[in-house]
Amino acid sequence: MNKTDSQIKLRFFGIPKILPYLKPYRKTFVFMILLGGLTSMIDAVYPLFNRYALDHFIAERTLSGMPTFISAYLLLIAGQAVINYKSAYDCGRMEITINRDLRNTAFRHLQTLSFSYYNQNAVGYIHARVMSDTGMIGDLVSWRMMNLVWHGSFLIGILIVMLLVDIRLALMIFLLLPLAVILMWYFQRKLLHYNRQIREINSRITGDYNEGITGLRSIKILGVHRKITKEFESDTASMRHASIREAHFSALFLSSVAMMSSLALALVLWQGGRLTGEGFMRIGTLSVFMSYALQMLDPIQNIIETISAFVAIQVNIERLTKLLSQISDVSDTPAVIEKYGDAFQPKKENWEELKGEVEFQDVSFVYPDGEELVLSHFNLKIPRGTNVAIVGETGAGKTTLVNLVCRFYEPTSGKVLIDGRDVRERSAHWLHSNIGYVLQTPYLFSGTVRDNLRYGNPDADDQEILHALDLVSARKILDKMEKGLDTDVGEGGELLSTGEKQLLSFARAILADPKILVLDEATSSVDTVTERAIQNAIAKVTEGRTSFVIAHRLSTIVGADIILVVRDGKIVERGSHRELMKQEGYYRSLYTRQYEELSWVQDADAALRHS
Repeated sequence: MNKTDSQIKLRFFGIPKILPYLKPYRKTFVFMILLGGLTSMIDAVYPLFNRYALDHFIAERTLSGMPTFISAYLLLIAGQAVINYKSAYDCGRMEITINRDLRNTAFRHLQTLSFSYYNQNAVGYIHARVMSDTGMIGDLVSWRMMNLVWHGSFLIGILIVMLLVDIRLALMIFLLLPLAVILMWYFQRKLLHYNRQIREINSRITGDYNEGITGLRSIKILGVHRKITKEFESDTASMRHASIREAHFSALFLSSVAMMSSLALALVLWQGGRLTGEGFMRIGTLSVFMSYALQMLDPIQNIIETISAFVAIQVNIERLTKLLSQISDVSDTPAVIEKYGDAFQPKKENWEELKGEVEFQDVSFVYPDGEELVLSHFNLKIPRGTNVAIVGETGAGKTTLVNLVCRFYEPTSGKVLIDGRDVRERSAHWLHSNIGYVLQTPYLFSGTVRDNLRYGNPDADDQEILHALDLVSARKILDKMEKGLDTDVGEGGELLSTGEKQLLSFARAILADPKILVLDEATSSVDTVTERAIQNAIAKVTEGRTSFVIAHRLSTIVGADIILVVRDGKIVERGSHRELMKQEGYYRSLYTRQYEELSWVQDADAALRHS
């Protein structure tokens, strides 16, 4: 056995991995299989009715028993129609239900995974697991399985009938079967190979097309029309080549099957005609063999196609089960879940009030997908209500501390304490429910302005929403909207500007009334006037709350209680603005540089105004 065959066989045995997800439908599945087998056996016996009609009614020129024959035939047709309806309905229902359950399970599981999983896996990859792979699996365990059972039962049925009717002619026809199987298996392997190539190339073409549309502005600015077009045309040329090869083998496959069917029919006519002429076989029996000779290769072809599909779908099964078995880097212990619940079934009656004291005790940290220490034996105690600013150049690692406080990641060693207790001793959902986070790149959900703000507080009324908007100077945005709070923001908030989205996300965080507030460059996308208004609002809303402000513009954090200076992923200085300026270290150089740049811009603006 070569390596490829071994891998295929191993993948084929991946099917048991999805059996736990099919357990609720085992009775429906078994019943569906039984019905499929029954209807195929009925198909296999139809030619026997023709045989009886030819040998009895036509050959003997009699109508004796005709009413009984017609009644039995009609009853068989009616019974098969009912069985076909029931089995097709069960197949469709099972496929749809399994797709729904697998997608729900996958989506629910994705909500439990930590940030590191999303850092290491592209959105397109995850989307394909949830949508494409589940669809393939649903089709496999319903229609594909039904096809395998139906065609397998039909093939067994006609082979048995041929042996019972005339073993001599049956054995002669059986001599063609090995050649037919070898030919079909060969062509099916080729078709499977080219189909995989076509799917892969099609994914690239879709990606190229998407980039060509969404990145059109950058393409025009950079003047790379020729390069992008050549890449797209190269992929479409590859698609054409693979598709032509697939069409070539598909044509050969169909012609080979037709040729084998003709050979089988010719053999039946040759030997069956001779036996009928010599009186060793009746015309009805010859009719049965002619019918089976024409039908026999079709189930073989379908069985091979279905087995090939089973082999191909093992990749989908493995990828989905790998996702579902993924363990989050951040998870609650069974004891914590028992007391506090989880994100889907929280036990809020056991939740303690969060006050906001944060402490790092000998914390060392390495990102799951990294190797270098970001924090090493770090210690810091942040009293309740402290305003902590984290500053540094772009890419310095300013979000690391915040990620640990919010428990998006857990320390490699040491402890992060909230109100004197290790964060791992209480529910992650409890912690997240007490944190307000405004991202540098704001995200809004599809829906109205009101819907988005209520993600911060589902019970908030319009007055509370308007108050939150007033606090962050976002009321003017609402005043410009014709429908006010009922204005649709579009997918991802695409109908709003970045600054408008940031103000609304800030209001959403305030509406949650968090005990810990995190602002990740929250004013980076707003104008200077709005920034000043937000700074005044921050002073109000952070009063009595512990707050972490990640800032690029240092002028916005000079009033912070403590400033942490990050460089190359490590905290190199800490203290108040006044203390850090006295040290004449890295912070002072950053501040001075920004101040000089700002003065230069202001001087240039003034010169332009007076020119």
